[in-house]
Amino acid sequence: MNASPLTLVKKTHSCVRLERDGQALVIDPGGFTEDDAAVGADAILVTHEHPDHFNEARLRAGLESNPAAQLWTLRSVAEQMSAAFPGRVHTVGHGDTFSAAGFEVDVHGELHAVIHPDIPRITNIGFLVDGSVFHPGDALTVPDRPVDTLLLPVMAPWNKISEVIDYVREVKPRRAVDVHDALLTDLARPIYDNQIGALGGAGHGRLAPGDSVRL
Repeated sequence: MNASPLTLVKKTHSCVRLERDGQALVIDPGGFTEDDAAVGADAILVTHEHPDHFNEARLRAGLESNPAAQLWTLRSVAEQMSAAFPGRVHTVGHGDTFSAAGFEVDVHGELHAVIHPDIPRITNIGFLVDGSVFHPGDALTVPDRPVDTLLLPVMAPWNKISEVIDYVREVKPRRAVDVHDALLTDLARPIYDNQIGALGGAGHGRLAPGDSVRL
């Protein structure tokens, strides 16, 4: 694992950018995030095919901006991108490990959380970066190893706050940072902040899009 500190840059909704030693890794540049969220990235990871996590135009912009950039994702997304970027799109699944632009990544999880029993569940994978930062995508996956910073899907059609709090308790990170928050209104944010902070058992915070924190 690289000893240099990571910088986490929050983008809108579930997209984040991790930077270290001049390299950048972007996770889930979907349709709710900025048009240029993946531009300049050296590596891009996508957890699943839902449009708020996977947006083809944003992926293309990222991959075209840096001819050396590569994409790691699950099969459903890889199949849509591999023809346009031969040799640069990699299919991964639960249990896989890989190096991406100097970051070490472990893959955890297999299925999207249940939205409703009548809606078939799709594949969803989470990414643990450098054994430190975990992005679960749209699932409450618990990795089989310690997590320092949990990117917490704080508000979604498939979860409720009691589940979010229990997820933090189960993962036991040092800190939880909100993602999947574009649908959460400013009126609701203090309620979520107070309850997750008081009951989760870990440090809890949120960043506005564009804000960053050194991990």
